[in-house]
Amino acid sequence: MTLKTHSASVTRLLGALVVAALSGTGFHEARAQQVSPPPAGQIEVLATPYLWLPWTSVGVRPSDTRIPSASDTIGPGDLISHLTWVPFMGQVEFRNGPIGLLADYIHVPLKAGISTRNILFTGGAGGLTINTGTAMFLYRPVALPDQYVDVGAGFRAWGFDGDISLSPRFQLLPAVNISHGGAWADPLIAMRYHLELGNGYSATAYGDVGGFGIGAHVDWQLVGTIDYALRPGVDLHAGFRSLNFNLGAPRADFNVNMYGPIVSATFRF
Repeated sequence: MTLKTHSASVTRLLGALVVAALSGTGFHEARAQQVSPPPAGQIEVLATPYLWLPWTSVGVRPSDTRIPSASDTIGPGDLISHLTWVPFMGQVEFRNGPIGLLADYIHVPLKAGISTRNILFTGGAGGLTINTGTAMFLYRPVALPDQYVDVGAGFRAWGFDGDISLSPRFQLLPAVNISHGGAWADPLIAMRYHLELGNGYSATAYGDVGGFGIGAHVDWQLVGTIDYALRPGVDLHAGFRSLNFNLGAPRADFNVNMYGPIVSATFRF
């Protein structure tokens, strides 16, 4: 397997593995809900399962300048074909008056085949389990009858557990099994704006940015949704999400951009 082919394979695998999906979080902050907060002392719980199908663009730039950079984009169909189990994507927000606490978690298990050109190994497989979670403290300085503004601070954590296995072509050769993982956390600042449009419809825009070189160089997200109040206590959302990070690792820099449609439903208790 040539170095160029290996770099491209790693990029495609990381792209399929890294999604996420990932996400990052913070989205479904979009809620076609009553804008005014619940009475002080009363805690409102908003549970939001969601489905995000992103395109994933991954660029890898090795620190060794003799090794060429590689990049690739993985579509939602390729991502789904690499799933080994049903992924989990969900968010919950606890709100008491103008104060809110948001938590989002994504778990995505993926696997892809590895081509070895049948020289020393007959083939192999690479897998990666992605876990990403966001915790955000929110404060609502503006709460009008038809709109509100939230500002927040928190962090987003990323975790990757990967493994590669190769099957030997000859009995004298041992099988190869490699496992490795990595994790980091990025501080974030965020803002969310919600506007009622009438007739049960509303719109929400959310953005966060962080990293600041503490974890990733930059970790940022933008989400826009149109929301519909299906019935009291149940809101539907559809829109577009972009989640991105640039991470400097010891042997390479990774630039990951994930973007695509997102749908969700919020259940208020």
